[in-house]
This record gives sequence, structure tokens and C-alpha cells, in this order.
Amino acid sequence: MNQSEIIIGKHTAHPLTVRKPGYGTMRLTGPDIWGEPADRNSAIQLLRRAADLGVNFFDTADFYGPGITNKLLADAFYPYSGDLIFATKVGAIRGADKSWQPYARPEELRKSVENNLKELKLEQLPLVHLGKRQGSEGDYEESFEAMLELQKEGKILHLGLTNVNVAQFKYATGKTHIATVENLYSYTQRITDPESPFAFQGGEVLTYCEQQEIPFIPFFSLQTSLPTEQQKLKQVADAHGISVAQLNLVWLLHTSEWILPIPGTTSIRHLEENIAAATMSLSKEEMDFLG
Repeated sequence: MNQSEIIIGKHTAHPLTVRKPGYGTMRLTGPDIWGEPADRNSAIQLLRRAADLGVNFFDTADFYGPGITNKLLADAFYPYSGDLIFATKVGAIRGADKSWQPYARPEELRKSVENNLKELKLEQLPLVHLGKRQGSEGDYEESFEAMLELQKEGKILHLGLTNVNVAQFKYATGKTHIATVENLYSYTQRITDPESPFAFQGGEVLTYCEQQEIPFIPFFSLQTSLPTEQQKLKQVADAHGISVAQLNLVWLLHTSEWILPIPGTTSIRHLEENIAAATMSLSKEEMDFLG
């Protein structure tokens, strides 16, 4: 299948070539992103099918499960060959009550990086996104400096950001090369909602990514309270004979060449639909209609 490509770390000594779309592993866990999947063998088969279809970028984290998706990736692909790229993230941890808690102090970030290395059976993580949840102790600069130190030690190849606002983004790019940004963004979630825990200026950050030639990785949900926009999506999706979820993916790929979608699914059929969506085209008139 003829998939488009994007370069991570374009202006560095070690660029990585990624085929669009990637795959987000979060949904491969049990309910509430906790525990093992209902069928572990099926989850491993899905990961291998994704690679067979040309996917070489897998988004994961040691707090998915926790520890589940990293170990699934290792079981599916280790010993690693070819051009597989694993992107993980740090800055959060799961409580015993399944809560999501901040985990972004320097010593905590180091533990997370070491944990990801161990679970993925790697000596160096290709890409790590730093995120700071609301309520994190310490300032952003302290956490960022800790990540720079881990990168200097060779534990991280490329450094990315997640759940980041424009001010944090500009601070980071003033200190070093930022390889990628992973923020909430989709057709129905382009407007910052101050009441949302994920109100991270998706559109503004995307614009800055384009200016800096930095890939933007959107994570999203199609659950929305914007029925008018959903109606437009459905109208265009029906005209192409595809689902609204597929059209959201097509729209993302048409919105900017710097967008790298990572749709997740537990279904091989939906996986195949997502990969096929990457080859579909929307006319200028359709994009204008969608807005």
C-alpha cells in the first residue's frame, strides 16, 4: 500500500522516517486502560498485522496498563528488525485505584524512562514525549532539564512534548530541537475548551509545528457535543462510502502535511480501514465544506 511518509528529527543527525498513519496502542489494554487485554494473542496478532500493512510507528507508554502495551510490543516484535519506531511518553503514573497521577519530578522522569527501556527491551528510546499533568510538583523547566540530561546520557534519541501549550513549546524549542508534539486535536476538537483537562491549544500548537517543520501527532476521540459538525462529517463520509472515523483520519491528513495520526483500535478490520483511509482523497470543495 502506498503510504505517505514524514520525517522525525528532520534537522538532526539521526532522522527517522515514519509512514502514515501510525498506531496508538492505548486501547489494547483491559477496561479503563488497566490490565491485560481480554485476548492477549489477538492483541499481538493485531500489532503484527499493522506492521504487515506498513505501519512502522507505534505510540505507547509505561503507564498504559500499566506496563501492558510496552510488553505487548516487545512480545510482538522482539528481537526488533527493520524500521520499527516506538514512541513513548512520561510525566504520569497510574495509582492503585486506576487514577492518573502526575509523575514529572526529575527523579520520577528518570524512573519512567528506565521502566520504558526495560519493558521495551531497548538500550535507547527512539522518541519520548514529556508531558506534565495538572497538579504536577515543580516547574516545567525543571522537568524539561531532566529530560535533556537523559538525552545527553543516550537513553533518549529524540525528545518530544505532549499536552503542551504554546508557551511551553516555545520554551522547549529555545533550548533544543523538539522532534514531535502530541496534543489533542481532531475535526471536532480544534477549539480550546478551558473546562477540558486536555485544553492544550491544539490549533495554535499545530501552526507553530508547521512553522518549525515539526511533526504534530494528534490524539483524539470522536465523541463530541458538536452535532452540526458531525452532520457535515457524516455527509461527506457517506458520499465516499466510509465511516465518520475514517473521514476524520482523511481530514487530518489533508489538513497539514505535518500531521501524523495514530488511530488505535482493537479490531483488525478497523485497522485495515484506517490504513486504507490514508490513501483516500478529498477535493478542495469538500475541504471547504468541512471548514
